[in-house]
Amino acid sequence: MMSHDSPSAQGAGTGTAPGSSRPLRADAQRNRDRILDAAEQVFAEHGRSASTEEVAARAGVAIGTVFRHFPTKDELLRAIMKRLLGRVTAEIVALARGGDPGTALFEVFTRLVDEAAEKKSVVDLLDVGPAGDGVEHPAGGQVLGALELFTAAVGELVRQGQRAGAVDPAVAPAAVMALLTSTCQGALRGGWDSDLRRRTLAIIFAGLRTHAAERDTR
Repeated sequence: MMSHDSPSAQGAGTGTAPGSSRPLRADAQRNRDRILDAAEQVFAEHGRSASTEEVAARAGVAIGTVFRHFPTKDELLRAIMKRLLGRVTAEIVALARGGDPGTALFEVFTRLVDEAAEKKSVVDLLDVGPAGDGVEHPAGGQVLGALELFTAAVGELVRQGQRAGAVDPAVAPAAVMALLTSTCQGALRGGWDSDLRRRTLAIIFAGLRTHAAERDTR
């Protein structure tokens, strides 16, 4: 994943004072970033059931400081989800601009599944469903907006792969997102080892590639 000191990661971590559009003071912003860094670790390790008290302890701040920035646990989860999506999206956009269009989609897919299996990200928090599907999601509008940007970035990798002759023209971005989400969930909850991940991804990628590209990988 992208490091926290990248421009995109910094942008995803900035905030405003609760109930105000004024930017946070530098010390308050540092506390907010520490809380989000700690929360990503805690929720990745323990899932959504993790406590805000554990987050505060990991961040080295008082529980009241956590609540000043995030009055409810749901708001903290939304902030994590938005920052995570922003960071992953920035990574995908950079790869789309400078990577190999024939392999970029498969690199991103593999990386996200590996991180899910090793619980290095809170990928289970991405399970919020598409915007506009008629269902009320707890993720909130800002997170769904970030999810749309993430989905669009993945879609661009699909189209680039198709233009490069590596991805089957019949493959729809929505199908890739469904495969990506379900595979990450399976790897996370099933604790897939590296061999199972490799074999599973080989099957998925065989279905995504054109016949010519599949022959080239053998």
